Amino acid sequence: MTRPLALVTGGVKRVGAAIAGRLADAGYALALHGNSDIIPEDGLAKKLQETGCDWSGFQQNFLEDGAAESLIEHVAGHFGRVPDLIVNSASIFGQDMADEVEERELLDHYRVNSLVPVLLTTALHRRRPAGSDRACVIHILDQRIRNPNRDQLSYTLSKQALAGSVRSLAVACADRLRVNGVAPGLTLTAGEYGQDQLAKITAMMPLDRLPEPDDIADAVLYLAQAEAVTGQIIYVDAGANLKSFDRDFVHLGKA
Repeated sequence: MTRPLALVTGGVKRVGAAIAGRLADAGYALALHGNSDIIPEDGLAKKLQETGCDWSGFQQNFLEDGAAESLIEHVAGHFGRVPDLIVNSASIFGQDMADEVEERELLDHYRVNSLVPVLLTTALHRRRPAGSDRACVIHILDQRIRNPNRDQLSYTLSKQALAGSVRSLAVACADRLRVNGVAPGLTLTAGEYGQDQLAKITAMMPLDRLPEPDDIADAVLYLAQAEAVTGQIIYVDAGANLKSFDRDFVHLGKA
C-alpha cells in the first residue's frame, strides 16, 4: 500500500523535527520544509534512516510571494500526489511590544505564521481529488492564544489569527479536509533560561512539569488519525493556558 504523505513545514529542526520523527514511526512518507536549509537535525536524520522513511526536503522562504503554491506544487511534483496531512509548524518569533511594533515586522509575522498556513490549507483543498478520503491539516499554535501577555505582540497576534482560522477552515473545507490545531506551551529553550528559573516556571504549571516535543508530536499524530475530529484545538502545555501570566515565560522566575 502507498504510505500516507505528510508535509511538515519547519520540519527539519526542533519541534517540527520531533513531529516529523513521530510521523516517520507511524509509516508516513515525509515532505520536510525548511526556510534556509533542508538538513534534518541529527536525531531526525537517525529516525529517518531507521524507519526507512521515503522523504525529501523542500526549501521555501515563506516571506516570498506565492510561497504556499510553490511549495505544494514542488511536493506534488516530487511525490506525484498532494499530501494527506499538512502540519504547519514553521513560524517566526519576534520580541516586540506595543510601543515597538513596526508595519514590516507585523506583516512578516502575519505572512509566515498565519497567511502561508491558510494558503497551504486552501491549496490542498483545491487539489485534493473529489471522492478521496479527507486529508488533514494541523496548525501548530501557542498556549498564549488563550491568555496573551504584553510581550512578542506581532507573534501573538499572528498566532491568534491562525487559531481563529481553525474553525472557519474546518467548515469551509469540510468536504475534503479536517482542520485542527495544537497549542504548545514552553517546550524547547535555547539557553535563555537558567536552571533555577526553569524550576520556578515548572512549579507554576498546574501539572508541575513542562511539555516535551514528543508530547506535541503525540497530539499531532492523534489528530492526524482522528477521523471524527475537526475544528478543535488541543493545548499541550501542562495546563499553562488555565492561568494568566503578566509576561512571557522568559521574564518569569528570575531572582
